[in-house]
Amino acid sequence: MRRRRDNQMLLGLWLLAMMLGGPVASASASEYAPIDRPGPALTVSDPKLRASLSCSDDVATNPRPPVLMLPATTVTAAENYSWNWIPALRAQGFAVCTSDQVDDPQNMGDMQTRAEYLVYALRRVHELSGGKRISIIGHSQGGQIMRWPLRFWPDTRAMVGDVVGMAATNHGSDIVPAMCVPTCSPALWQQRSDSQWYKALNSGQESFAGIDYTEIYSRTDEFVQPNLDDTGSSSLHGGPGRISNIALQDICPADTSEHLRIGTTDPVAWAIGLDAITHDGPADEHRIDLAVCQQPRMPGVDPVTGEASFAAAAAVVMRELATAPKVAAEPVLRCYATATGCPTTASAFGARTLVTLALAATRIPAKGPVKVRVANRNDLQITGKLSGRTVNRRSVSRQRRIRLQARIFRVPAHATTTVKLKLPNALRRLLKRNAKLTLRLTASVKDPAGNTRTANKRVTAQLKNKRR
Repeated sequence: MRRRRDNQMLLGLWLLAMMLGGPVASASASEYAPIDRPGPALTVSDPKLRASLSCSDDVATNPRPPVLMLPATTVTAAENYSWNWIPALRAQGFAVCTSDQVDDPQNMGDMQTRAEYLVYALRRVHELSGGKRISIIGHSQGGQIMRWPLRFWPDTRAMVGDVVGMAATNHGSDIVPAMCVPTCSPALWQQRSDSQWYKALNSGQESFAGIDYTEIYSRTDEFVQPNLDDTGSSSLHGGPGRISNIALQDICPADTSEHLRIGTTDPVAWAIGLDAITHDGPADEHRIDLAVCQQPRMPGVDPVTGEASFAAAAAVVMRELATAPKVAAEPVLRCYATATGCPTTASAFGARTLVTLALAATRIPAKGPVKVRVANRNDLQITGKLSGRTVNRRSVSRQRRIRLQARIFRVPAHATTTVKLKLPNALRRLLKRNAKLTLRLTASVKDPAGNTRTANKRVTAQLKNKRR
């Protein structure tokens, strides 16, 4: 039996922060957005979205799928994972990314805003990794909120391979309503078992094809209640995704881990999560080595400083509960989540074109192609033609610039596509000789109303694997 020395006061404070608990009555799918309706434009500004994501420097080159870690209510990603899961995953050879809100890093505000940061994170990490499917791991609020982008931004589903929740509030908490008398933070209102958030989140289906879901829970988690079996709050059911709902006690019957431990130090939760992201399909409890039941802590946790890190996280909980702004009601469900949806979006460009060009890979083979990422931030689909030419005159006579053959493309609203431009022989020779090419890219783009705009970008591509 693994011994726990948890301070009950700290755990009680964690209860107030994490907001975990029982199931919510199912809502009629017809009240909420159709499963495959495209998601809305993101309202968080681009600079804040960019600042919210942090990745290890090997995310673009690591052959393994990247892991995106999402923290719980009241804590940042660093406070939740920098002293446990992140070093353990890095030691296993994974590239790791984290997402934190700029204006609400402790995740106490409206989770609908938090979800926009996750939409950005999924799109960006998928792009940075060269199109690999992401493994998302989250604790408490972080264990369920990744499902909001998957539900309401369908384009993100193809970007995700695994969803791993640790003590996730997938169906809200029966405990939270008493905490919101008369007020509490927006995120706590939304994690009530009867909230509009959960009715919308779990409408239609709880999983999606091509994604494996592993939900890890503890029967001794005093905050996620009821959670005695796979009919409890954390577990998922329904939909075409492959699902495993696993209690720590299914593997180690004497495990007494509660809510805070399951997402920070518990070795069984680590073993289940690692199994999930290293095998096809969700985790399988029968693959877990029972020797884990004798381990006092998960890898990555320092045996000397680990308890101090645990106590520091609990201190952050105390601070946030005392200082986080409180409101008198749950935030209103945003229009995109409803059956009627938002007012009709424009069919024409606005004042800004909102189409950008960038190299998808800064290093290219000697024979090409040049891969160009076209990003469309409009609320409408665009079509266009991408072309390129050398910046300087490069022909034998020095009288003309060399052009690349144009390619046609189409990009849905708030999406990105990669266009490949073939290198003519003259540019292949130039790339081999100079080890780089400087090009001017031009995209002529058209909106559904027939209006045409132009996006330009000067880029420099380096020769890949050039011998020195």
